[in-house]
Amino acid sequence: MAWRRGGAKQRRGTPVDLLVVGLANPGSEYEGTRHNIGGEVIEHLAARLGASLKIEPRQRARFAEATVAGRRIGLAIPTTYMNESGAAMPALLERCGIDDPAQVVVVHDELDLEPGRLQLKVGGGIAGHNGLRSIKSAMKTGDFVRLRVGVGKPPHRDAGASWVLSRPSRSDRELFAHAVVEADDSIEILVAHGVDHAMTIVNKRG
Repeated sequence: MAWRRGGAKQRRGTPVDLLVVGLANPGSEYEGTRHNIGGEVIEHLAARLGASLKIEPRQRARFAEATVAGRRIGLAIPTTYMNESGAAMPALLERCGIDDPAQVVVVHDELDLEPGRLQLKVGGGIAGHNGLRSIKSAMKTGDFVRLRVGVGKPPHRDAGASWVLSRPSRSDRELFAHAVVEADDSIEILVAHGVDHAMTIVNKRG
């Protein structure tokens, strides 16, 4: 059975081809933390494409539209806290005219990848990530695309929450800065050539 957004109104105007959502916590106290790397990717990409992210109260997100390789994309960072990221999705999906979960890319931090390493995948579990859990619940499917940005494992198994909410070391910060640029390159490849082609390039880099 085809996926449906469920009762959402159709967008007026031209739908976007892809909606890219970066996960982050709002507020200056969270800026530069590992958990906010997804939002950093979107901010950097918006600047690269000359788009201005604006707060959209109805969408509960900072949002912009841009064009890559002749295709329209939506860029969003929910303004909710991480564990409520899904609250932004219904209005974003409606605004962007999304009718296929494969048209949604969620960029997020990943403990199971080394700092700065990227992995692109379609679907899968949530691995305890509260932002992914919230989005999966809101969309009623996990079949969206994930661009995972590695932030490394915490020093202790039970320190995951404090680890992602802390700021990285200088050496890791340099890795993250490079990863943000690579993540934006990866998104542009995905938009221009499709997810399968992008996965062969992104995941091969390791």
